Amino acid sequence: MSLIVKDVSKEFISKHKKTSTLENFNLEITKGDFVCILGPSGCGKSTLLNILAGLEKATKGVVLLNGNEITGPGPDRTVMFQEAALFPWLKVIDNVEFGMKMAGIPKEDRYEKAIHYLKMVHLSKFQDSYVYELSGGMKQRVALARALSLDSEILLMDEPFAALDSQTKMMLQQELQRIWVNTKKTIIFITHNAEEAVYLANRVVVMAANPGRIKQEFKIELARPREMESCDIAYYTSKIMKALKEEVEKVAKAEYDGDWNIEENTVLYTPDSDMGGDL
Repeated sequence: MSLIVKDVSKEFISKHKKTSTLENFNLEITKGDFVCILGPSGCGKSTLLNILAGLEKATKGVVLLNGNEITGPGPDRTVMFQEAALFPWLKVIDNVEFGMKMAGIPKEDRYEKAIHYLKMVHLSKFQDSYVYELSGGMKQRVALARALSLDSEILLMDEPFAALDSQTKMMLQQELQRIWVNTKKTIIFITHNAEEAVYLANRVVVMAANPGRIKQEFKIELARPREMESCDIAYYTSKIMKALKEEVEKVAKAEYDGDWNIEENTVLYTPDSDMGGDL
């Protein structure tokens, strides 16, 4: 499996101006990679993910999956968004089966796969519950089971844990790490949280803003399972936040009319800093 993003640019044109969200973005991802894409608000993270998913088209450049140009959505990619996007009137098992049903998988096969992935996210005993009976974290676990059940080559995740409380977020981060260790699923994960990126990924791509492009890439060479409170996680997080300082300050100055300065030992060394998730 090979995913190549080659010289991708994306512009949005309104009545009064043209905004360049991505510019000459290049990235190569191979089978089994867990890549986190990290950057400040407005740097084009989610726009990039939408282009990879085939939900948006690049203004320039090309995205190739196994040598074929991506021109729209396809069964080789599955997207998991910040909102679980489940059907509240369906039971958990039916929500997990839904995508497989649309793909034409026979009922017996899709039921077996749905149960398998519900067990993987520790929700098999809730298979007959309705979505409205579940907590936010449980809903995201159902969404994850549904995404995994489609068995696509690449799982695209757009800040899937951002809206959850810290305890639930930590639990799902641990769950995703365990699933990746067991399946080696190729994952591209968008986040604005440096600590989360270091904990989950084997590669962290730091984006520059205005326009969005790669500033620096980090290989996270840490054994798994990882512990969030370890010194190694803190070390990599600090390095990444240093790389991000200039970009965070650039965005802040634009939003505060230039009257802004990031002081030493504030944003720079706060690994859980919220850098925003727009675009």
